[in-house]
Amino acid sequence: MGVDKLLLNNEAFFIEVSQMLQSGNSVTLRAKGNSMLPFIMEERDTVVLQKAEAFAVGSVVLACLPSNRYVLHRVYRIKGEHIMLMGDGNLHAMECCRREDVAGVVVKIIRDGRVIDITSSSQLFMAALWRKLLPVRRYLLFVCRWWMRRDRRMKKR
Repeated sequence: MGVDKLLLNNEAFFIEVSQMLQSGNSVTLRAKGNSMLPFIMEERDTVVLQKAEAFAVGSVVLACLPSNRYVLHRVYRIKGEHIMLMGDGNLHAMECCRREDVAGVVVKIIRDGRVIDITSSSQLFMAALWRKLLPVRRYLLFVCRWWMRRDRRMKKR
């Protein structure tokens, strides 16, 4: 039995997700894209979001950018009402939004049936360490992406 798919444009989809989060519901989404490598990987991970009542530097949030594009990125810096976001898999690109544009915060990652609490001290430590490794992140991401391609080729055999 196959899985039926419903295609929505991103804006309509994320507006609905935002409304669900504001109503106090948890939302589970399949990861898309590689901007959060190595912590969140496309085709492997699912994220569980909750309403963004509180978040801090290091939190992973779903935010609406001024261009009306939604991103799931890590909070890099907070200055008053302004939030700087950066994907773990990005080398330079940062986005800016306002506190009120943060729709939800990731509380769990589901990976191969295992639940990872990203608010745990070990996960927060790894995220802080990754942030400090920004000067050498290019090389670490190269190895990570090479390993992912290798795994995909091995699975196809």
